[in-house]
Amino acid sequence: MRTPNRHPGRRIRTAVLGATGTVGQRFVSLLAGHPWFELEALAASERSAGKPYRDAVTWVQTQPLPPAVAGMPVQTCEQLLGGGYELVFSALGTRVATAVEPEFARDCLLVTNASSYRMAAEVPLLVPEVNPDHLRLLPAPPADALLPTGMIANPNCSTIGLALALKPLADAFGVDRVSVVTLQAVSGAGLPGISGYQILDNVIPWIPNEEEKLEIETTKILGRLAGGAIEPARLTVSTQCNRVPVVDGHTPCVSAGALLGAELAVARTCR
Repeated sequence: MRTPNRHPGRRIRTAVLGATGTVGQRFVSLLAGHPWFELEALAASERSAGKPYRDAVTWVQTQPLPPAVAGMPVQTCEQLLGGGYELVFSALGTRVATAVEPEFARDCLLVTNASSYRMAAEVPLLVPEVNPDHLRLLPAPPADALLPTGMIANPNCSTIGLALALKPLADAFGVDRVSVVTLQAVSGAGLPGISGYQILDNVIPWIPNEEEKLEIETTKILGRLAGGAIEPARLTVSTQCNRVPVVDGHTPCVSAGALLGAELAVARTCR
């Protein structure tokens, strides 16, 4: 995939889906004024459509709402289809993402934070420092285009940190078993999130679907690309996920080892 500096003087036409949520707001704050990207459109639910972004969003980021986007009209996802955008970032909820995202991926490169298509065979589940070679699942872009069409999925937030830690260990020593306990911030629950009564002075020792995501996503990210498909890593991941009263930042407590290697060593000793 070519990088944006191959086209000096032209920024990539970009849109954000689910722009009013916490993840969508983060996309907006990072894209506004970026030298590589031209943020041209924002989409959210029908109840927000038609409003200026400043009126539709409950801004929770630490930096102020960028003035360049404050007056942009919010549209529905359907209104953005066929808009000629080259790159679309999606922060949609799972139900809406499942229906809408494939429509965008036919015409542009869609990068999604939703979980709907993370495990789809043709979708790279990307941590750039860990598995950039998985981008070869995408078709080559046309000669006159900067980016291909298709979809790239962003993993579960805790999976990213886990994969970053495991990759060098797996390469150097081999890892086939992992036990991880996560302490996850309330920001990960999105808006409106968890009530103060539930989380203050408390730890919630279960997050729906979170443990399953860590277990299956990690094996895909650490898997090997072969024959145009990803072979999942032979890795057993055991997880326990907890919500804790911290605003931002997830902390994983990880134990990893090569159980198979240890068993072979014991077997050789017994013989």
